[in-house]
Amino acid sequence: MHIGIIFAIVASLVSIGYAFNLARKIGREPAGQGKMIDIAKYIKEGATAFLKRQYWTIGVIAVGLALLLFGVYGFTGSWQHGFQVSIAFIFGAACSLLSGFIGMWIAVRANIRTADAAQTSFSRALTIALRGGAVSGITIVAMSLLGISGLYLIYTFYNYQATQIPSLIVGFGFGASLVALFAQLGGGIYTKAADVGADLVGKIEAGIPEDDPRNPAVIADLVGDNVGDCAGRGADLFESTAAENIGAMILGVALFPHFGISGIIFPLVVRAFGLFSSIIGVLAVKPKETDEPMKALNRGYLVTSVLAAIFFYFVTMKMLGNIWFFYAGLVGILTSVVFVYITQYYTEAKHRPVKEIVKSSATGHATNIIAGFSVGLESTAATVVTISLALLAAYKLGSMSGFQGGGLFGTAVATMGMLASAAYVLAMDTFGPITDNAGGIVEMSGGAEETRKVTDKLDSAGNTTKALTKGYAMGSAALAAFLLFSAYLEEVQLKIVDLAKVEVFIGGFIGAMLVFLFSSFAIRAVGKAASYIINEVRRQFKDDRGIMAGTSKPDYSRCVDITTKGALKQMILPGLLAVGIPVATGLILGAEAEAGLIMIGTIVGVLLATLMNNAGGAWDNAKKFIEAGNFGGKGSAAHAASVTGDTVGDPFKDTAGPSLHVLVKLLGTLTLALAALFM
Repeated sequence: MHIGIIFAIVASLVSIGYAFNLARKIGREPAGQGKMIDIAKYIKEGATAFLKRQYWTIGVIAVGLALLLFGVYGFTGSWQHGFQVSIAFIFGAACSLLSGFIGMWIAVRANIRTADAAQTSFSRALTIALRGGAVSGITIVAMSLLGISGLYLIYTFYNYQATQIPSLIVGFGFGASLVALFAQLGGGIYTKAADVGADLVGKIEAGIPEDDPRNPAVIADLVGDNVGDCAGRGADLFESTAAENIGAMILGVALFPHFGISGIIFPLVVRAFGLFSSIIGVLAVKPKETDEPMKALNRGYLVTSVLAAIFFYFVTMKMLGNIWFFYAGLVGILTSVVFVYITQYYTEAKHRPVKEIVKSSATGHATNIIAGFSVGLESTAATVVTISLALLAAYKLGSMSGFQGGGLFGTAVATMGMLASAAYVLAMDTFGPITDNAGGIVEMSGGAEETRKVTDKLDSAGNTTKALTKGYAMGSAALAAFLLFSAYLEEVQLKIVDLAKVEVFIGGFIGAMLVFLFSSFAIRAVGKAASYIINEVRRQFKDDRGIMAGTSKPDYSRCVDITTKGALKQMILPGLLAVGIPVATGLILGAEAEAGLIMIGTIVGVLLATLMNNAGGAWDNAKKFIEAGNFGGKGSAAHAASVTGDTVGDPFKDTAGPSLHVLVKLLGTLTLALAALFM
């Protein structure tokens, strides 16, 4: 048994133990008082109720697909292979569900403690919020590593060859991807339906502030931050690390004559050291009271990236003994840094793109929309250039290793490098909804103005961290998708995908169509679900005049329940579409046409996700910049236009865009799991 597997399992368990200890420390922090406790309780109950219903729905779909997988493989005579894929699929799905739950569980406990800390210290509030996020990030990445390492160990005990095992665990990645898609879709539809409903009726029609306790939809909105940004993104990055590990291990099989089992285990050992780098990075964030939040958070990210690079060097030289693969990994680490700064440039208020949207808001709603959409279109250029340079450099560096297949393995190593900091980035992502909820708790409980200034400062940084995590997830999706595509070609024994063949060309067309059709259904789902809550809020305002007068309490729970039902109902169709179309294409048109679908679907998906994420983030921060007192501030014509832009951008950046990251990787994991059928 290779020592690398034991090390990966031990590192996973140590990381989970550290995260558990961190959660205990957060639990010992003061948990607010008075109204703050009641509001936090509403949020926790709403988030828990949503996840219970959503997970039941996803569980039924997952079990059904597992049985279908087993039946289809059995029909072709591969009962044993079908059983292995189905079991791995269920295991991956279960781990992904647990990952989402952990993200939500810590967020709804850290939010009130952050709100309480904000009353006395900015530094303490930021630290609690980030460490709350770190519990989620570290646990999720560790579980992904533990799941794959554990499966590898089990298959080793059953005397499978090292070169066989990676293909046996592809079902784990497929299960994780499927759950991530539905978790991101359902959570994204919920959070944006609640957000749109709360903004349109509360801010625009009733003219009341954001997070005003008189708004019946405000609790549903705060719940949405947890089920979308925490549970959904947790499942997303869980499947990212799982899919990348499996794809890299499959490509490592091709280099087995050169590196032996070390080339297969290498991704797992690198991921283990990435976890340790992220833990140290979190500990390095010690903000001063006068610090800007992003300065402190970026410091931790820099520490994580530098340590990951150092560890990468030693692991590469020890296991592969070739400096060129270290350089390829360094390309991935640098690419992740570049993506973070590209996203910050396009979504932070201090840079040109958001400033242009702010200026355009002064001349009306239409010019705001035009400016925001153009920012999204423009941002695709930087994304494509970065991904292209990263893939080209990694491939060339891998080729210089002198090994046949070294180029492809170089791109796999670059993907490992990019995802080395995944735990820290996910910590920053969960930091966003924790601070957003903290601000809502302070606002609804009538907190002091000074406290609100602290939570506003943290919330603004949280919007940026959520945006950069989406950029990071999208960039890693692009690299991982190429990795999975290469692994698929290995599985179906294809050297060339000929787009001049009519079947392959049609497959590519279908892949592009799937991205747009999926996005259409996802965005439309937000509109449909939002209409339910808009009608409910209007009804409550109309039937009970005491709500606006402040003498009656709104029915928060009914808004939460209505939004939950609407979101879960609307997530089914786009989710099944994402699975059904690729499977049908592969079965009808064959393995090469399926490769065309993956190739074109990946390219179009990455571009559209970039547009949606960055346009949505820029619209959001343009609104917040105006609300801070610029260009007339709240209540001005510019503010009204910015609210419209933000409302359009909400389903872009929090529903369709993030779901496309998952779709792009799902195309790879699904086709890997079913490769034998398409041949």
